[in-house]
Amino acid sequence: MLPVKICSLLMIVMISACSKVDNSPMTNEFGVPYRATRQVSYGGVEVGVVISKPKENNVDVLMVYHGTTGSDSKILEAANQTLDGFDRILDRSDMMIVSVVYPEDNLLMGDNVVHAEAALLWLKNHGEKELGIKIGKIFLAGHSQGGYIVTRLNTMHATDGVIANAPGPLNMVFRCQLEEDGKIASGIHCTALKNKYGTTAQNPDAYFQRSLLNFTEGFKSDILFVQGMDDSPIQMYSWPVFRDKVKACNSCRGVEVFEIPGFGHPSLFESADGKTVFNDFILRH
Repeated sequence: MLPVKICSLLMIVMISACSKVDNSPMTNEFGVPYRATRQVSYGGVEVGVVISKPKENNVDVLMVYHGTTGSDSKILEAANQTLDGFDRILDRSDMMIVSVVYPEDNLLMGDNVVHAEAALLWLKNHGEKELGIKIGKIFLAGHSQGGYIVTRLNTMHATDGVIANAPGPLNMVFRCQLEEDGKIASGIHCTALKNKYGTTAQNPDAYFQRSLLNFTEGFKSDILFVQGMDDSPIQMYSWPVFRDKVKACNSCRGVEVFEIPGFGHPSLFESADGKTVFNDFILRH
């Protein structure tokens, strides 16, 4: 039996090794599945990713984006939870899931799209070589602010399909005006916008430009929007306007909207109907 001090030292080393980001090549020659956290970069932009690879080396990929956390100290946890959430509802066991650890601290709403984009472009251009795999189709999926991000990415780059659950913020003018009026608690995003641009009354265009209502055209890939109809009043205030605008888009690829009565913000992960429409969308693409 090893002395207590040596055991304690070994435990510290093991914990340190498990929590360290591993940037070594992942060739996975024997087809063994793994889950790993890495720091990747594209075009000089670095971002973290959590990779869950199946045993197969020829894989389709589901790249997922977490919702708002309010602090970068929580984004890795959120990325892992989001990966687990999508893994639970995904019927396919042969898909690789990559969860993007995009940042929030000291960024205005929407500025982190460059990090989200870097992860996607890394996957498209360097993923096969760095991971030692063959990539087939690439799908994007996001929840809440993650849904906001994948919707915006769909105006920038083509993939094989996009799924956005409860995407938002839909209307930063409305939300931040409620905060300014003291009707809801102040949040980091509206406070940052106010410090940069002034109030919503002084500069409403600056707030609208960062709202998802400003990104309802030019989708480059088919997209599925899922929305629980018992979501928050702030989300549901603007949802009908957003829904009608994306459905009326003439410069978009296919747009599908699936509304789920009786479910709230995480409806895609809680509703059997949401799970079905999610998997059917991937199967058809």
